[in-house]
Amino acid sequence: MHVQEWLETVPAVTVYAMVGLVIALESLGIPLPGEIILVSSALLASQHGDIDPVVLGACAVAGAITGDSIGYAVGRRGGRPLLARLGARFPRHFGEGHIATAERSFQRWGVWAVFFGRFVALLRIFAGPLAGVLRMPYGRFLTANVLGGILWAGGTTAVVYYVGIVAESWLKRFSWLGLVAAVLIGVTSLLVLKRKAGKNAADTAGPAAAAES
Repeated sequence: MHVQEWLETVPAVTVYAMVGLVIALESLGIPLPGEIILVSSALLASQHGDIDPVVLGACAVAGAITGDSIGYAVGRRGGRPLLARLGARFPRHFGEGHIATAERSFQRWGVWAVFFGRFVALLRIFAGPLAGVLRMPYGRFLTANVLGGILWAGGTTAVVYYVGIVAESWLKRFSWLGLVAAVLIGVTSLLVLKRKAGKNAADTAGPAAAAES
């Protein structure tokens, strides 16, 4: 079942909890489709009034900030041996190449890697734990974590929600335009056929009248 189709079958409170939990676990370092869940839920909110986009965005932000903070604590406590164990157990997501790429990003961008890492799938998983392993000062990490979480989770929710509303509005408008266009085409075709029929009748009547005379 498609993610959005499944979300339509559960209550709004379950959607809020699911979004917050999945994003928190992803930010903690567990490879889960947090962005897919968030986008699908925001799109669903634009189509159904049961889901409040403000509450949805708040849950997403809370999950992002909480998950990253827990990931930081785990990384700081476990250190590099933790990354080595994760790499051995989950080579597809925590392989040496992935860890090296994330670490280079941290060395180059520092605290900005935490902030902008929200928008990159690989760094979104690594940001918290790796910041802890590298012992980034928690105050700087928390600032980047909070601002990045608000911008990514809240911004994504808002953008997808309003895009969904606009898209639905355009689709409704298009359906009316399509109906009007169909009527106009039908009327035009009817007039053209009627004109051609009249012309053909006149052309046929001309020779017949000449023959009678």
